[in-house]
Amino acid sequence: MTLKKSAITAAATLLLSGAALADITIGISLPLTGPASGLGIPVNNQIKLWPTSIAGEKLKVVVLDDATDPTNGVKNAKRFVTEDKADIIMGSVATPVAIPMAGVAAEANTPHLSFSPAVLPAGQDGWTFRMPQSNAVMGHAVAEHMKKQGVKTVGFLGYTDAYGESWLKDFTVEAEKVGIKVVATERFARSDTSVTAQALKLVAANPDAMLIVASGSGAAMPHKGVVERGYKGKIYQTHAAATRDLMRVGGKDVEGAFVVSGPAVIAEQLPDNHPSKKVSLEFVAQYEKAYGAGSRNQFAGHGYDAIIVMEKIVPMALKKAKPGTPEFRAALREAMETMGRTVLAHGVLNWTKADHWGYTNETGVMLKVVNGDWKVE
Repeated sequence: MTLKKSAITAAATLLLSGAALADITIGISLPLTGPASGLGIPVNNQIKLWPTSIAGEKLKVVVLDDATDPTNGVKNAKRFVTEDKADIIMGSVATPVAIPMAGVAAEANTPHLSFSPAVLPAGQDGWTFRMPQSNAVMGHAVAEHMKKQGVKTVGFLGYTDAYGESWLKDFTVEAEKVGIKVVATERFARSDTSVTAQALKLVAANPDAMLIVASGSGAAMPHKGVVERGYKGKIYQTHAAATRDLMRVGGKDVEGAFVVSGPAVIAEQLPDNHPSKKVSLEFVAQYEKAYGAGSRNQFAGHGYDAIIVMEKIVPMALKKAKPGTPEFRAALREAMETMGRTVLAHGVLNWTKADHWGYTNETGVMLKVVNGDWKVE
């Protein structure tokens, strides 16, 4: 009787262990503090609204703060793949953090879903996929809008880090295609509290427009800097600035600014035939029910889109392997590369083996700050 009871207990333990192994573990590194916290917190808010299971498998979500620090991001990523045995890792929102995280993911053969447009050297992004639109796609939208506005010359004021560098490179290419020239370039650090010297040089160059490359509430400071130094031309911001923090901190100085964004931010203003309208409206309804009217955010939208992706790829991967195994991680990557056209709140995505960005040039939407709110151009 004792032996039989012990055998039943052992069998039950094995079954429970099997059930635990079936959990799908997602490790997420976000800047919940530090300069990019205004981007990371909305993503985390959206994660709290995620379902608890997909295709009958329980989700185990581990969120760690990287404090906008690449060293912390690497530390978090290593913990995810070694201690948590994550099936997929996500993050960061900050590009300088996401890039080294990609290296950890690749070394561990673990899929990596970046919440930033992290640009990696050719051949080194085999395990990394991006939720945001690429800087090239958004740069195309900015350049095309500038062309329609009659802009011929641009001053560039952007971060000294990888995000700023990528935007300078990609936008310069897109601008040249439509006959626009970058005539002055100035840089600043995310931690800087003033851009007085840079603003004076840019204003002296007197370009037709300025492109500011910064993120969240941090995008308001350089914007105010050039306005306070007397600049009267058109000012553009990137999709990292497509949050209400720009208006909250910038106030009247950002009135009239042009900000490129994904469609999720302005769901109600999308035409009825826009492929993302339904999904965007669903995102806005869910997020603002939880966090209040007007709380929608470009980055929360990426968090919403991430679970749409997961709900599509997990059933595909489960047909080939069980969670918690190298085979399942490989199957998730294969599913991401073969899932086909997927409508998200931020556009239509179609990753392939050769393209881990997935968005087309038609994705970017140009917004204008009018009376402290977004208006589609």
